[in-house]
Amino acid sequence: MPVRTYADLFAAREFRNLFLANCAGIAAHTTSALALGALTYTSTGSALLTALSMFGAPLAGVLGSLTLLSAADSLPPRRALTLAAVLVTVGAAVQAVPGLPLWARFTIIFASAYVSSITGGARWALLTDILPTDAYVLGRATMNTSVGVMQIAGFGLAGALLVLLSPYQVFLLAAVLRAVAAAVGWFGLSERPVRVTERTTIARTVRVNKELWADPGRRSLFLNLWVPGGLIVGCEALFVPYAGDRAGFLFAAAALGMLIGDVVMGRFLTGARRERWVPTLRLLLAVPYLVFLLSPPLPLAMVVALVASVGFAAGLPLQERLITHSPPEARGQVLGLHHNGMLAGQAVCAALAGAIADLVPAYWAVALLAGAALTATVALTPGLRRTAAEPVTAMPTPSA
Repeated sequence: MPVRTYADLFAAREFRNLFLANCAGIAAHTTSALALGALTYTSTGSALLTALSMFGAPLAGVLGSLTLLSAADSLPPRRALTLAAVLVTVGAAVQAVPGLPLWARFTIIFASAYVSSITGGARWALLTDILPTDAYVLGRATMNTSVGVMQIAGFGLAGALLVLLSPYQVFLLAAVLRAVAAAVGWFGLSERPVRVTERTTIARTVRVNKELWADPGRRSLFLNLWVPGGLIVGCEALFVPYAGDRAGFLFAAAALGMLIGDVVMGRFLTGARRERWVPTLRLLLAVPYLVFLLSPPLPLAMVVALVASVGFAAGLPLQERLITHSPPEARGQVLGLHHNGMLAGQAVCAALAGAIADLVPAYWAVALLAGAALTATVALTPGLRRTAAEPVTAMPTPSA
């Protein structure tokens, strides 16, 4: 049955449950991230450590991508996603223990991110099983919308709760939300067979990664999806040093901008129009943050964050290209590699931003990161023309 509207989309029971589980998980992540960022900044006064506490965990995704990422295709998806959700729930509950050393808190978030990085690709591959192929952008945009809504709600709620409660109590709320996500995933999704029968091994993960990276078109898409957006997240990582206890307003404005872009891109533009908007949106992602050179007041900074974040919608048609030009039997690993690389790039850029902000004023650091994102956008644009004209149907069979 064609899926062209939100009504069509949410008529699919499994999509509804995947959406709800994702909402609960994102709400848990945002509330706990802001609580940990506030706790870290209060304890250390370091912009670098604060950025790492909020955005650094996905660096563990690099290790996941190099070791057991093939699990996204060789494990039953419902089982893999539920197991990961349960383990992350345990980690969130441990964060609620008062007096836990900062190094232990960092260990927990990195371990949780490693587990999620291994199975995360299964979630996005499952989306392609639940929905028709031509509905992927609408489905993924709607899932991204849940990210935007839950970030607005999560950061806003966490900001309010941190006035009334301790960070440890906010961590406990995050653990409850994680548990809800695990339950919805287990009871609301049907199990599906694995995509490949090969065992999950490091050797298989490395082999498939090499085959995926060897294609110039896919390589260009990965880089365009990872680098400019990662540098802009580096700008966002400096919201706490820039705005202090009012940083939640900036995070909410950025999330609202991303939500607007995803809704328009996923619901109202045809495939051809989506492609035509890609160049403009990629520039929009970086250019507004150059205003931070002037150290704008909070209301203007919120407008900048909102407008720039609309540009994240350029990633949707690029993801659509990536799926079209990737082998179906490695779809979980392809989307996992994209997701992990994106998050790892964001973490590296967040750490870089924090290091710069420890040396220069935060508003200078934001402008420098925006300039780097603009440069990367221009430099990587020619590579998009290398995207293969024909979709890939299968990967070469490994020799015995």
